[in-house]
Amino acid sequence: MASVDEIRQVVGDVLQLGPRTAELTADTALLGNIPEFDSMAVVSVITMLEEQFGIVVEDDDISAETFETLGQLTDFVNSKL
Repeated sequence: MASVDEIRQVVGDVLQLGPRTAELTADTALLGNIPEFDSMAVVSVITMLEEQFGIVVEDDDISAETFETLGQLTDFVNSKL
């Protein structure tokens, strides 16, 4: 099972947030809130999550709701495990 901390680290690493990574909580909005979190970042985050957790994310799995908050992204990864 993936923790919010693990997903936070992936997002922080991909977006190169540096010390701002520590400020992310389960309730932190991602899309529309973090300027670095654009469509290319979504693809990069998905790729990193697939590699780190050994999951496969299908195109049909991807929605704005999945990337609404860090907690929802964590729930999504756990649903794929």
